[in-house]
Amino acid sequence: MSNLIFSWSILAAQVMLGLAMCCATYRLLVGPRAQDRILGLDTLYVNALLLVLTFGIRVGNTFYFEAALIMGLLGFVATVALAKFLMRGEVIE
Repeated sequence: MSNLIFSWSILAAQVMLGLAMCCATYRLLVGPRAQDRILGLDTLYVNALLLVLTFGIRVGNTFYFEAALIMGLLGFVATVALAKFLMRGEVIE
């Protein structure tokens, strides 16, 4: 019984993360300002990271956790670089 609830919970989380990714993609494409687009990109990669994590939980493979860690690191660096570019006009001073 608990495996069934766990399986359905993971599936529901994946569906909701997919919907959140659709909303973030909309903000990324339509965002009226550059800040909105960067926030949409940040939200998109966090949702993708969580989707990879839920997939890793579902299949029980630790490879997906390492992939999610790398996605988180790269996404953080990309967001910081884009935010710095918007504030100062350059990434490396």
